[in-house]
Amino acid sequence: MHDQFSRRSFARLIGAGVAASALPPMALIATGATQRDGGPLRLHFNENPNGPSPSARKALLQLADVAWQYPGDARDRLVSALATLHGVKEESILLGNGSSEILHSAGSTLTSPSKGVLVADPTYEALEQYATAAGAPVSKIPLTDSWAHDIARMTENLRGHAVVYICNPNNPTASTTPKSHVRALIAAAPPDVVVISDEAYAEYVTADDYESVVPLIEKHPNLLVLRTFSKIYGLAGLRIGYAIAQPQLLKRLHARQARNTLNAAGLSAALASLESPGYVEESRARNAKSRDHALAQLQSLGFRTIPSHANFFMVDLGRDIAPVSQTMRSRGVSVGRPFPPLTHYLRVTVGTEAQMETFLSLFEEVIAGS
Repeated sequence: MHDQFSRRSFARLIGAGVAASALPPMALIATGATQRDGGPLRLHFNENPNGPSPSARKALLQLADVAWQYPGDARDRLVSALATLHGVKEESILLGNGSSEILHSAGSTLTSPSKGVLVADPTYEALEQYATAAGAPVSKIPLTDSWAHDIARMTENLRGHAVVYICNPNNPTASTTPKSHVRALIAAAPPDVVVISDEAYAEYVTADDYESVVPLIEKHPNLLVLRTFSKIYGLAGLRIGYAIAQPQLLKRLHARQARNTLNAAGLSAALASLESPGYVEESRARNAKSRDHALAQLQSLGFRTIPSHANFFMVDLGRDIAPVSQTMRSRGVSVGRPFPPLTHYLRVTVGTEAQMETFLSLFEEVIAGS
C-alpha cells in the first residue's frame, strides 16, 4: 500500500501527462493532455507539445523508489549511450543542466575582457549574455538575405575573438546555414578560437544541405557541439543538455560547472528517450505537418514567412509585433516576444494541429482588429 501511494504521489508531482503514459502519443494529443496548466497556449518557448515519449514517461514513474539516491549511475549510463549514438568516446561527452549550463561555462571560461564572442544577429542570446556578464565584448554579424549565418564576414572577423557561435538551425529564425559554409568556418578558425555549433534543433531538419558537425570533432580540438533533450525529445522541464568535443576542451568547461546539477528524473527520461528512436521520427513528422499547414495558411493571408527547419517559424507582420503579441497573450495564446532587429517578425512555436488552428483563428481576429 505504501509503495502504491508513493508512486501515485510522485506521478502527481511530475504531471498528469506522465500518469497518462499508457496512452499512445496521438491519444495524448487528442485528449489535450499536452496543455495541462490551464494557462495560455504556449507557443513562445519552442517546446515540443507532444511531450516525452511513452518510454520516458514510464521511466519517470519508476523513479519513486530510487529518488533518494544520487544519480551517478544514471549519469554514466547516459554518457555511454550518447557516446555510442554519436560515435565518440565517453570522454568526449559533457552533460549539463540543459545546454544553457554549458553555454554559461563557455562564456565564463573561454572569454575575457580582451577576447569576446562573435555571433550572428539575431541568434540565441544565452552565450552573449554570459560573456557580457564575464566582461567580454560581443561582436555581431547580421544574417544574410537568405537568413543564413554570413560565414564570409564571420571568417574575416575571427581573429581577436575567443569564441564564434553558430546556432544551426538558428533561433529565432529557424533557418539553416549550408553545410559547406559551416565546414569552411571550422577549417578557417585559428586554434585559439573555439567554434561552438549549437544543434539544439538538429533533429527537426530534413534539408539535404544541412549536416551535424559532430564528425568533424576528431580533427578539430577547438570545435564544441551542443545538443539538448529539451526540444524534439520533449524534456524541456527536466533540463538535460550535453556537449560533444575533444576531452581537453570539455575539461576546461567542466571545471566551471556546479557539482551535482543533474537530476535522476531527467537522466532516466533522457536515457529512455534514446531507446525510443521511432519517437523522434514521429515528432518530426507531426511537427512538419502542423508547421507546413500553418505556414501555408499564413502565406494565403498575404504574410511572408521565413523558411523553417525547426519547431517554430517567423512571420513578417510588416509592423511592430509587440502589440499583436501582447493582445494574443491576453486572449490566451502566448507567442514570441520581439527579437531585434527583426521587430516586425513574430516567432511562433509549432503546436499540435489543433493548437495551430487555435493560433490561426485568433491571429486573424487580432490582425483584423488592429
